[in-house]
Amino acid sequence: MEKDAEVGGLAGSFRFGGTRVERFYHHWFVHDQEIFRLIEELGAADQIACRPTRTGLYYGGSIFRLSTPLDVLRFRPLGFCNRVRLGRLVLKARKVKDWRALEGLTAEEWLLQLCGPEVYRVVWEPLLRGKFGEFASEVSAVWFWNKLKLRGGSRGKGGKEMLAYFHGGFSAIADRIVAAIESAGGQVLTNSPATALEVAGGRVTGVVTPGGRLEADAVIATPALPIIADLLAPHVPAESAAELRKIQYLANVCVVLELDRSLSSTYWLNVNDTGFPFVGVIEHTNLEPPETYGGKHIVYLSKYLPASAELYRMGDEQVFRYCLPHLRRMFPEFSETWVLGHYVWRAPYSQPVVVRHYGELVPPVRGPLAGLYIASMAQIYPEDRGVNYAIRDGRSAARLLAEQMR
Repeated sequence: MEKDAEVGGLAGSFRFGGTRVERFYHHWFVHDQEIFRLIEELGAADQIACRPTRTGLYYGGSIFRLSTPLDVLRFRPLGFCNRVRLGRLVLKARKVKDWRALEGLTAEEWLLQLCGPEVYRVVWEPLLRGKFGEFASEVSAVWFWNKLKLRGGSRGKGGKEMLAYFHGGFSAIADRIVAAIESAGGQVLTNSPATALEVAGGRVTGVVTPGGRLEADAVIATPALPIIADLLAPHVPAESAAELRKIQYLANVCVVLELDRSLSSTYWLNVNDTGFPFVGVIEHTNLEPPETYGGKHIVYLSKYLPASAELYRMGDEQVFRYCLPHLRRMFPEFSETWVLGHYVWRAPYSQPVVVRHYGELVPPVRGPLAGLYIASMAQIYPEDRGVNYAIRDGRSAARLLAEQMR
């Protein structure tokens, strides 16, 4: 069951000329085994492309390349010794053998220990504050460690980052998954949000949708935890539903720009300037070539924020207009005439806030009702949310359900 018109959730897409493109940017790391294994099972491994990409950082009114170790040594906002400390950070992160040793530390505490106040102030603090806002000083060292480990493990020869993308995007994979389910006798329902659970004798017996009731021997619930809590509230003690509300989330506003030319040669540009309304500029067509999209260039502007924030509640045109002067400041040659189209997407539960001892907040896969299993992105830990780990945890929940049904 999928509440939207097409499958995919946060990895869903929209029509873009003769093809489709994700509403929220996506790529995979070359060591993401679960997604590659799934694609191979679907008989589509030949549609994967692995390419080197460029990473950059906007700081102090300038854009700096940070794609290779040599780029780090040339990063002028830091003194030479601190450039070395920045470069060694990934190596230090990869030497962590037991992430549990970091659970009691915040990212701020850990980073200050590893690379000192100047590196933290220039590089990491703006990124943490840009992504997590008021929660920045509470974010767990485990979350940050995993980010560094992932990016460090995706480096190819010469230290360049290698990323993977599936031709046609995740929607093309989702289409193949739907076809495989249907060929096995299953059914995928779209435009079918779950509005209630039916329960008898402490066991889930069905799901209610606007289209009617669906009988069920078991249910795997995959929405955000507050949504699952609302569905459970009529059937479980108040403290059981409250447990699912302990993890806080940030929303996301993602602006997708269709341009007639490229902004830069950088794929992933981190914005280390809290005066900007977005934390990243991701030029998708520096990963998947513009030829895929009829020669057009696709750029994502991403901002994490509370769903109550003014930017989240603005209309689409307002959001676009709000972004324009900031883009001009970052790219002085940029003109609104470059924009062929713009799209604004919102997700109210985009990023779980991973705080210290987050593992204690993560609910078990077995829910508080018999026959109910929970597999949400907030349970992906110590890794961060992402398609690769969603596939892994989804398979795990399905195995548990199958074993219990047998």
